[in-house]
Amino acid sequence: MTSFSSAAVSAPGRICLFGEHQDYLHLPVIPCAISLRVHLEGRNTDASTIMLDLPDIQSRQSFSMNGELAYVEERDYFRSGLNVIKRQGYSFSSGLDVKVHGNIPINSGTSSSSALLVAWIYFLARMSDRHVDMDAAEVARLAYEAEVLEFNEPGGMMDHFSTALGGIIYLDFEPEIECHSIAANPGTFVLGDSCEPKDTKGILSRVKDGVLHIVDELKKDDPAFELRRLNTDNVQQYKTNLSTSAFALLEGTVANHLITRKAKDALQASVLDHALIGNLLNEHQAILRDVLGISTPKIDRMLDAALKAGALGGKINGSGGGGCMFAYAPENPAAVAEAIERAGGKAYIVTVADGVRLDK
Repeated sequence: MTSFSSAAVSAPGRICLFGEHQDYLHLPVIPCAISLRVHLEGRNTDASTIMLDLPDIQSRQSFSMNGELAYVEERDYFRSGLNVIKRQGYSFSSGLDVKVHGNIPINSGTSSSSALLVAWIYFLARMSDRHVDMDAAEVARLAYEAEVLEFNEPGGMMDHFSTALGGIIYLDFEPEIECHSIAANPGTFVLGDSCEPKDTKGILSRVKDGVLHIVDELKKDDPAFELRRLNTDNVQQYKTNLSTSAFALLEGTVANHLITRKAKDALQASVLDHALIGNLLNEHQAILRDVLGISTPKIDRMLDAALKAGALGGKINGSGGGGCMFAYAPENPAAVAEAIERAGGKAYIVTVADGVRLDK
């Protein structure tokens, strides 16, 4: 078996095209890996420590690789990733000296933390005593464990599968996890960072807990109740069972699910209808803004500016309350980017990207 003394690994950020706030409800989602990446470059050392150089945040860290590591800070991802992979039987006879850098906006809804963990897990497997290129789906599962389960976070698995596998995927969770690649090449998107910090925990808890409470209440009267079986017509039967606000949340969740199903068909068409995809994005955004309440006035202004500049559609990206939006701009993305920046955002022109990979 070949021994690897050094490696360079990267993983992409992602946007959620369709299915925002659906994965933790075990409803399908359509994420897309984008051409902004986090990079890890490192080598083995004689010490039994990990040395981390983090120039993007002007930080250096070091810690021992021995035993189960205690967490010393909130979301201590480098230690959690090492703990998780060691529990899978991976061992390390030498230390690591690693540089971490990238251009994914941080804490903005583009999965910078998930991309970091996906790249870290893949890098650790490569640099371990086994010297293996871990399967991307396994990387996703372990990264989810290291980011979400290890810290009792409220998120789902979409980010990890998207950044690990890359491209556009259709991810479903019932009766078990199924991931299908969508070969569509929609062209360019323009990501817009509002530079407002997002409220991941607060919004996820409010929206997720709200929908799950509704489901629990409806299951008391109908134990066979399933959220994914609802459609525009049969959801109306629950209007009298719920408060006005609760029914609006249920109806919005159902509408988002149906939009995701329509979007899957649109993206799998032999010839892409770009206007249809844009309209579906706009419909999705209207529900996220008006029903789930996760958009912000600044993001709304950025989206309006993008549409006036020629974008075909767009939506807030991620948990919401700040962070990023994106606009679908298969033509003239530079004008759309300029409009987003005039509205106060920081714009990035992006395309569909590969998943986690070994770089030269």
